[in-house]
Amino acid sequence: MTANQMPNLPAKDVETVASFVDEVFSAQLETLKNLVRIPGIAWAAFDETKLEASADAVAALFKSTELFETVEILRALKPAEGTGSLSTLTSDDETQAEDGAPAVVAHRPARNGAPQVLLYAHHDVQPQGDEDLWNTAPFEPTLVADPIFGDRIFGRGAADDKAGIIAHHTALLALKQVAGADFDLGITMFIEGEEEAGSPSFRNFLEKYQQKLEADVIVVADSSNFSTTVPAITTTLRGLVSQVFEVRTLDHALHSGMYGGVVPDAMLAMVRVLASLHDEVGHVAIAGLHQGHASDLPYSEAELRADSGLLPGTELIGTGSILDRIWARPALTIIGLDAPSVAVSSNTMQPVARAKVSMRLAPGQDPSSALEALRAHLETNVPFGAEVSFGEIEMGSPFEADTSEWSHALMSSALSQAYSADSVEIGIGGSIPFIADLKEVFANAQILVTGVEDPDSRAHSPNESVHLPTLKAAMTAEALFLLGANAHRS
Repeated sequence: MTANQMPNLPAKDVETVASFVDEVFSAQLETLKNLVRIPGIAWAAFDETKLEASADAVAALFKSTELFETVEILRALKPAEGTGSLSTLTSDDETQAEDGAPAVVAHRPARNGAPQVLLYAHHDVQPQGDEDLWNTAPFEPTLVADPIFGDRIFGRGAADDKAGIIAHHTALLALKQVAGADFDLGITMFIEGEEEAGSPSFRNFLEKYQQKLEADVIVVADSSNFSTTVPAITTTLRGLVSQVFEVRTLDHALHSGMYGGVVPDAMLAMVRVLASLHDEVGHVAIAGLHQGHASDLPYSEAELRADSGLLPGTELIGTGSILDRIWARPALTIIGLDAPSVAVSSNTMQPVARAKVSMRLAPGQDPSSALEALRAHLETNVPFGAEVSFGEIEMGSPFEADTSEWSHALMSSALSQAYSADSVEIGIGGSIPFIADLKEVFANAQILVTGVEDPDSRAHSPNESVHLPTLKAAMTAEALFLLGANAHRS
């Protein structure tokens, strides 16, 4: 059966699944709230016991389904500090490595020719940031009712990605309800514990536990929909290169009044080189980067402004299609700058300044060549003969899905039936670098990128939330997909 021949699922199954999701939805929201209350952050500066508690809670959740032969909390080694997320360990590196974060892996093998489906999400979350910018407590999930646009639960991780965990869990319960506990479909759960920290041990984890994770189809529930009413499969993702670098002009700090006007300080040089990274209209000014083209979907400047919170007087940067700019072209953001804060500033010329830039790459771009181009640009454009040195990097490859596969057609059908709206194919301006690792390690697997977020979920930002009608539809869609996969034979 080809992708274009994949039928809709039987109306009876759709009704049964939707009714079951309705029945358990309130209880599943309470489970989601309990997960949100655990501040599991995989960054070194945070309490690691909270991350352990998060993994324990997720493991207990999937054990309670009584569907799996094994449910384990597993780890792999991280690469040595500063080698970048694409690096892998050799035996000589292991003495320099630290343990990775706890991941939950549950396994049930396929039978009678049915496919093995791996369901991915992550239980770690971003730090809450400045709590003064939150309207509710970050780790106390709060329901905000909206009878017109749909209720939301606010809290860190409510959307990214604990809602993905709950969507997987609910879909499994629905599959068990409709097909019985003795279904043929193989299911592997992989709930990672360090995605928000850059997945440093991910590649090593895949290679260490490759036999446990082997699958015909991988469903990554860590993306978004086109809107709260239009579901989507993410078919392209931009790649990522981030670079920490230093600019140095002096061997020690100076009194700004004594030497200002003749001696360039490091901050002046840094500001000038950072400004060179974009041209006058806001295009990335680094030579040699690939430019792509996005889906031709309707998305207006007014919608962008509403979704992003752009201030009325702030102009857009770049030219051309908005979706091209946010899905399929390179973008660069200065995400960190080490400098004295205003509160403790003095009349001092700084000898060194440090910055971190994050560059998103168009599908088709090789991250290594992009990193070389970024470094060449910084070295060429640093002014006044200042010294440039490079520190930590992070790299991730872009992703472009094969939309001709049977799993894509089945998921598209399931989404359309669950949302009562045709699903669309979208790109995401952000990156999920580990998907390239999944594709390399499991070369024959079909990869689907879905999710429960919407344009106003504000993942990584203050006031993160999950839209409850979208969450319910995502649960229904995944259950329908699993039902269809259970009946599929190659």
